[in-house]
Amino acid sequence: MCKIKNIGVIGAGTMGHGIAQIAGMSNFDVILVDANEDALAKAINNISWSLKKFKEKGKISADDCEKVIKRIKTTTKIEEVKEADFIIEAVPEDLKLKKDIFSQLEHISKKDTIFATNTSSLSITEISSALSNPARVIGMHFFNPPQLMKLVEVIKGKLTSEEVLQITLDVAKKMNKEVIVVKKDVPGFVVNRIFHAALHEAFWSLYRKEHSIEEIDGTLEHFGFPIGFFKLVDSIGLDVIVHVDKILYEAYGERMNPSPLINSMVSKGLLGKKTGKGFYDWTINKPIEPKIFSFDYEIIERIYAVIVNEAAFLIQEDVTSPEDIDRGVKLGLNWPKGPCELGDEIGLDSIFYKLNALYDKYNDERYKPCPLMGIYVNKNWTGKKNGKGFYKYQL
Repeated sequence: MCKIKNIGVIGAGTMGHGIAQIAGMSNFDVILVDANEDALAKAINNISWSLKKFKEKGKISADDCEKVIKRIKTTTKIEEVKEADFIIEAVPEDLKLKKDIFSQLEHISKKDTIFATNTSSLSITEISSALSNPARVIGMHFFNPPQLMKLVEVIKGKLTSEEVLQITLDVAKKMNKEVIVVKKDVPGFVVNRIFHAALHEAFWSLYRKEHSIEEIDGTLEHFGFPIGFFKLVDSIGLDVIVHVDKILYEAYGERMNPSPLINSMVSKGLLGKKTGKGFYDWTINKPIEPKIFSFDYEIIERIYAVIVNEAAFLIQEDVTSPEDIDRGVKLGLNWPKGPCELGDEIGLDSIFYKLNALYDKYNDERYKPCPLMGIYVNKNWTGKKNGKGFYKYQL
C-alpha cells in the first residue's frame, strides 16, 4: 500500500505538467511549482485539454476531470512544497540547476521527504551530492508524454536507500506505470543507451553515404518500427539528441561516438520540426513520403547487431535484467521487439560474427563485441536454437 499522499512537482513544462496530471489522476494531492506564472497558467490549460481528451475517449468522467483539476494546486513559491511527502523535479537537463533545487528542497522539506529527479541522462548520484542525506534521492525517468507513456525507469543512485526505492515503486504503481529498475546509476540508464546505439548506426550510415534517409527510415518502418529514426529525431529535436550524445560519449568513449553529421546540422540551426527543417522539410507540416524506396537488409542487420551488443553491455555491468531491457525498449520506444529477444531469435553467434566483420571493416569501437557475447558464444549459449542465450528455452 502506498503511504505517499502529497506530491510536489517542480517545473511546469511538458514533462512537469504531464507528471502533475497523472499524479492528480492517481488520487495524489499535487503542488505544481514554477517560477513563471504564465508557465503555470499554460500548464493548467494543457492539463484541462488533456483531461478532456481522456473524457472523450471514455477513460474518465466529467466529474473525475473536475476532481483532478481541484487536486492540483499551483504556486511560484518553492517553499509551498514543504509538506509534500514526495517531490519530483522536472526542470531542464542542467546539472547545476537540479543540484541547486535539491539543495533548496532539503532545507524546506520534511526530513523523510523523498526527492525524485526526472532526468533522462544525468547522474542521480551527482545530483544527490547536493544533499546532506543523499539516501533519499532517486531517479524517476518518465517518458514523453507522461500521460500516455506507460514506462518509468526508476534509477538507484549509489547511496539511494532500499526503503526509498520501494516507496518510489509504490508511487509508480499507484500511477499505473510499468517500471524497470536500473540497479546502477549509469549514464543513459537503459532505454537511452539502446536508443542512441541504434541512432548512431543510422547516422553513420548516412554520413558514409551508404544509405539514404528514405532507405533507412523506410526499412525501419517495414520491419515494424513505429517511425523512422530520422523522422523521430526531427520530432524530438536534434539539439536534444546532441545533448544526450555528449553525455554518452563522455561516459562510453568511441563506442558511443556520434556521427559528425548531426552536430553540423545543429550548428546550422537545423533542429527538426521546431525550426521547420532537419533531416526532413517540415515547413509543409508533414514531410513528403517517398513513393518508392529500396531497402537493404544490411541496414536492419547492423541496427540489430549494435542494439543487441549494447544490451549485452548492460547485462555484463549488472545494470538490469534482459527482461527489463526488452520491456523498457518496447514500452519506452514502442519497438516491436526488445534487443535480447532479437538476439536470441537471430542467434547470438550470428550477431557476434556480424559485429566482428563490421569491426574488421571499419576498425570502429562501436562494433567491438561485448566480452559477454564472446563468453555466451563460446559456451554455445546462442539463443533459441540451443536452448539458452539471454533467456532459457525449452527444446
